[in-house]
Amino acid sequence: MMASNGYGSISSTSLLQNNGGAPEGILRAKILLLGLRRSGKSSIYEFLFNGLPPKQTFYLEMTTRVMKHIYDTVIPLEIWDCPGTTTIETLGVPLTQFSTLVFVIDIQDLYQQPIAKFVDFAIAAYRENPNLNLEVFVHKADALSEEYKIETFRLIQQHVSEELLDISEDYEQIPINFHLTSIYDHSLHEAFSRVLHKLIDSLPYLEDLLNVFCANSQSSKAFLFDTRSRLYVATDASPVDPPTHSLCNNYLQMLNSFGPLYRSSTASPLRNRTVEPSADPTPSSSQVATPQQRASSVPTSASQTPKVPTASLQPPTPSKPRSNAPSISAASTSTTSSSSRSKPKSLFYPSASTSLSPSSSGTGTTLTYHLITSQLALLALLPTSVYDLKRGLVEYNVVFFREGVQEICDVEEEIRQVG
Repeated sequence: MMASNGYGSISSTSLLQNNGGAPEGILRAKILLLGLRRSGKSSIYEFLFNGLPPKQTFYLEMTTRVMKHIYDTVIPLEIWDCPGTTTIETLGVPLTQFSTLVFVIDIQDLYQQPIAKFVDFAIAAYRENPNLNLEVFVHKADALSEEYKIETFRLIQQHVSEELLDISEDYEQIPINFHLTSIYDHSLHEAFSRVLHKLIDSLPYLEDLLNVFCANSQSSKAFLFDTRSRLYVATDASPVDPPTHSLCNNYLQMLNSFGPLYRSSTASPLRNRTVEPSADPTPSSSQVATPQQRASSVPTSASQTPKVPTASLQPPTPSKPRSNAPSISAASTSTTSSSSRSKPKSLFYPSASTSLSPSSSGTGTTLTYHLITSQLALLALLPTSVYDLKRGLVEYNVVFFREGVQEICDVEEEIRQVG
């Protein structure tokens, strides 16, 4: 079964098993990962989606057959890692099944052969599936000096354009995006994030929510990250500054590494429970507390919480966990959404913050983290003075941002169900 997502085609697969063991049919966006042998295709996947350290990528075995990997974020993905010998004929399926083609070129190797192979796929894609996104990762850029790296990157783009023009003038207009990447910095995260953006139909709505949050919270920059892969699925309208992106990415990596080691003595069972929709919201007379009972049960300040046994900071485990969501400190609870879809809503969302170049005058910047769903987190840069004096307002804005994102994710999940 095939359906259009506005940017390419989406395939129907039944590879993911739910808790009951029955196959779950989901419309997944397919990404085709191509390149010559030892160009770094498998390293890219393992580094991004399985958290493999860069130094351990040297020990990965050579891919000898097509490996189909499933990954769930804002949209469900199916990534095909193909051997270096894969051609259009040996692929076995038409290019109309894919939404994006990512071709990896090793910047250290001779690039005539990979360019010729990519041109073949680009022409085939132009004929079969003009909506297919063509992305070229000029990989392993860390091995060259800055000047030589930029020059080689420019030459590769020039040769691809000349090869297409030599075949036909019609192919000169094929849209191709080039990215200079390396697993030793955050260039790969940023490049794959931009690839992912073209597959998310709800991206404009997520960006609008981030723009509203930044305007109401005086945030200079905000990212919505996938916590496991550390790809940002959306950001606000301001330009992405590589140092700022690297800073947020490093902070999220630190939280992923150390967050699960911490436990909280203030996280009560009430905050860790989930709200189930009630058939009769009106309480009975025996359930209504007297004014004296209510007064005795309310803490005298926001910082006071009931003393309970130590509880983990990890959010409630979903039925199909897909991310290692970090957890540092307890954040404010969210209200139940007014959406007609009555799914259990978690009342406990970890949060964290750190001050960048702190000063006694409060003129620095604070980097904040708030878990939005089990897979997504909001990282934002705020003036320290705003965060210290108006933290309640910031948390209030996060609650409404969280509800909006959760509703968008619910809709995405609903429309991608098969049958």
